[in-house]
Amino acid sequence: MLTYGRVVAVPILAAMMFWSDEFWMRWASLGVFSIAAITDFLDGYLARVLSQQSSLGRMLDPIADKLLVAAVLMMLVADRTISGWSLCAAVVILCREILVSGLREYLAELRVSVPVSKIAKWKTTAQILALGFLIAGPSGEGVVPGTVKIGITLLWIAAILTLYTGWDYMKAGFKHVIDDEDG
Repeated sequence: MLTYGRVVAVPILAAMMFWSDEFWMRWASLGVFSIAAITDFLDGYLARVLSQQSSLGRMLDPIADKLLVAAVLMMLVADRTISGWSLCAAVVILCREILVSGLREYLAELRVSVPVSKIAKWKTTAQILALGFLIAGPSGEGVVPGTVKIGITLLWIAAILTLYTGWDYMKAGFKHVIDDEDG
């Protein structure tokens, strides 16, 4: 149910961010994003603790995460919160998400799973924090001066971790692709 909620939150959040010129709408957007981010953590945790993991949940969870990150990045680019060289960080993050999704789909056909590394969890944390600061954006400057700079710095940290974890996934994936072609 939490995963479904995250999927439903994506278009709602995108619409809210579209009209985020209003001071309060930035904060409302941050609230929806924060709830979605918290449910991402709770979803995996509760599924393990309650032993309620399902194939559908394992498939939908990463899709919901990628939809959330991609939608927020696109909305932040559209409203120019992310601009200039920082667009490169956003593109790196989006490209890695698409590559890893494709690789996971291919490896699933081979019945190979690639576990999530600790660094990948740090990457996700940096992404979520970066996007949170950037959603607050100009409205956040009154509360925490430098909100946008903090968000952009965290976005670059997330992009660097994204490159590293993407390379890890690609190495693991290529090993199985090569083994599959030889076999």
